[in-house]
Amino acid sequence: MAELKARLRADLAAAIKARESTRMAALRMALAALTTEEVAGDVARELSDAEVQKVLTREVKKRKEAAEAFAGAGRAEQAQAERDEAAVLTDYLPQQLTDDELETIVVGAVAEVTEQLGDAPGQRQMGQVMKAANAKVAGRAEGGRVAASVRAKLQN
Repeated sequence: MAELKARLRADLAAAIKARESTRMAALRMALAALTTEEVAGDVARELSDAEVQKVLTREVKKRKEAAEAFAGAGRAEQAQAERDEAAVLTDYLPQQLTDDELETIVVGAVAEVTEQLGDAPGQRQMGQVMKAANAKVAGRAEGGRVAASVRAKLQN
């Protein structure tokens, strides 16, 4: 079993014993999403820690989007509950990159693609730069942040 998944299960048991309702709900939903991911496809499989992180990232993104929707509908209480659940799940993800660290990675990715092409990449080569940058970012920054940084670097 993936180490991260085992930690989620142990923390769920602790949250149940401590009667922490927000933490308990967030961890139950995360474990349900992991189980769904494991049985998706032709054959059931065990997820690696990297795959568990991807699922947790997706769940955090869902909670943030739901919080925005609730806030837009004037339901502040539900929006706060979604934000709280996202915060619980964020604790299990790697530390997010700062803007400076992300920019350093993007500069390196642009240099790498420049070396491959023999010419500075433009907007048309954004996909190649994104591929190189995402390989180095490895889930430590949201795709939208990476794309914005790459786009800004390619326009300069």
